[in-house]
Amino acid sequence: MRRILFALLALLSFGSLAAGMPGEFIQKDNLFPRVKLETTAGTIVIELDRMKAAVTVNNFLTYVDKKIYDNSVFHRLEPEFVLQGGGYDRNLEPIKNFAEIPNESGNGLKNIQYSVAMAHQEKGPHTATSQFFINLNENTSLNPGKTWGYAVFGNVVEGMDVIEKIRAMETMHNDKLGWDNVPKTPIVIVRAIILPAI
Repeated sequence: MRRILFALLALLSFGSLAAGMPGEFIQKDNLFPRVKLETTAGTIVIELDRMKAAVTVNNFLTYVDKKIYDNSVFHRLEPEFVLQGGGYDRNLEPIKNFAEIPNESGNGLKNIQYSVAMAHQEKGPHTATSQFFINLNENTSLNPGKTWGYAVFGNVVEGMDVIEKIRAMETMHNDKLGWDNVPKTPIVIVRAIILPAI
């Protein structure tokens, strides 16, 4: 009984979190809103899936609406794995983050090539905030199984050629971040724009 009560309270808290996101009110009747990323390498369009990942989509739309992704960079490029962004600005300083969101990786969407998913911290599965990644391969290891996976919430529908161009770019170790696989030439998301509903 106690477990059931705890589960219900958790669902209610997650529901209230989702309800408090401005993204909830952006094209609220559109189950598949689209976001255009204007980058220094070209334009990428992502179609989001609010039907399968409502909390995650509303979270992403909130960051877009608040222009927090504008002038941020793709800071991680592993050509056979992922292209990750939404965490740092041009100077590799962390961008503003809102509250962590629950992991929706059990929604049936898979980490296939050109799908878009949320990154979360190593400390736990329910720690995603602003960072997202584009799968550059069929990354089945990122799908949920006996453990939580990474929540897919959309797919690239335009700009695969841009992604392939980025994929070929050179990477290097970055002392400031302490990471390898940082693009040598910064790939800047100049603007992220919510497209009109189709």
